[in-house]
Parts: sequence; structure tokens; C-alpha cells
Amino acid sequence: MGHAGAAAAAVRYLRSSGSAPAAQPVEALPRPELRCVADDERAPVGQGEFRHVLGHFATGVTVITAPAVADGPGPAGFACQSFSALSLDPPLVVFMVGRTSTTWPRIARAGVFCVNVLGAHQGELCRGFAVSGTDKFAGVSYDASPVSGSPRLTGAAAWIDCTIHAVHTGGDHLIVVGRVDALGTPDDGEDGAPLLFHRGRFL
Repeated sequence: MGHAGAAAAAVRYLRSSGSAPAAQPVEALPRPELRCVADDERAPVGQGEFRHVLGHFATGVTVITAPAVADGPGPAGFACQSFSALSLDPPLVVFMVGRTSTTWPRIARAGVFCVNVLGAHQGELCRGFAVSGTDKFAGVSYDASPVSGSPRLTGAAAWIDCTIHAVHTGGDHLIVVGRVDALGTPDDGEDGAPLLFHRGRFL
């Protein structure tokens, strides 16, 4: 039955027998004070040290894409290594994007996106999507993902088609939660090596 099923059964039994304990008020825990570091305070961790240490954590690499919207300049996309699965029920994924990103407002306006999980052979493609102020889709082969119509990059190891579910703030980044509408891997069935990023370079 599992813990959840056993707990539900116990609640049903107590309610039916009339012996369920009366609800007790619960005192809320104090909320932590959220504030910026003052000018006369030293940040607990320097940005250089933070980047150096966290760079030892190898990550996969993705390109987040979104379809063109009315009166827009075309499809949007950016390279993203801050991506993860979040929930099985409902199926949710999450990615992080800088609050100063010029691509994010276009994705937000579309309301949908596709996560393209890159393979080991797509390092140059990733670099192209990491540059601002250029036509990132020039010369790039893609088709439309089945639900959102977001660009699905040819040769990607996997793709996840999503609708924006929620957006939260996280320091200088935004935490974007997507509800998965469709997903898949290449039709050829090949399981190629992934593109990994570690200590400032691709593996």
C-alpha cells in the first residue's frame, strides 16, 4: 500500500469511528529576513570563488527554444546548462535564466518552450546559441516540436516540449518551471554521448 496509502486508510478509519483527534492550531515558523548585502558588508562568498568551485560540478547542456510570436523577429533560443527534471506527477522540468537575458522576454511572451538536450557532437551549435546579438538560427537545421511549435534542433539527443507553468525569482536569475506536453528521442534510436560542461569547457 505504501506510506501514503496507509496514512489515507488511517484517516478514513479514524473519521468513521469518530475518534479522530481535534485539530490543533499550528504556529507558523518565523520567516527568514531577505535582504541584499549592504555596501559595508562582505559577501559571504566571492563570485570568482563561487564560479570556480561550482564549476567542478559537471552538467549536461541544452538549448531552450521558443517559437516566433506575432510581430516578433523570429524564433528565440539560448544555451542553458541550468536544467533539471523537477516532478513526475505532474511531469515538470525546470531551467534557470539570468534576469538580464534579452532572450527570456521572448520566451515568456510565447508562453511555451522546447528543451533540446545536446549531444557530444554539438559543441559548436551550443556556442552559437550562447552569443547575444546574432541570428542564432542562421544555418541551423530544425523542425517544429509537436505541441508548442518551438524549434526542435536536428541531431539533439532528446527534446522536451513544454508550457510555462510557473516562474520564480532566485537572486539574479529566474527559475522557470515547465509542464511537459510531449517529449522524445531521435527516431534513429541511437543513444549518442551527451555534451557535458565541466570547469569551463565541454567534455
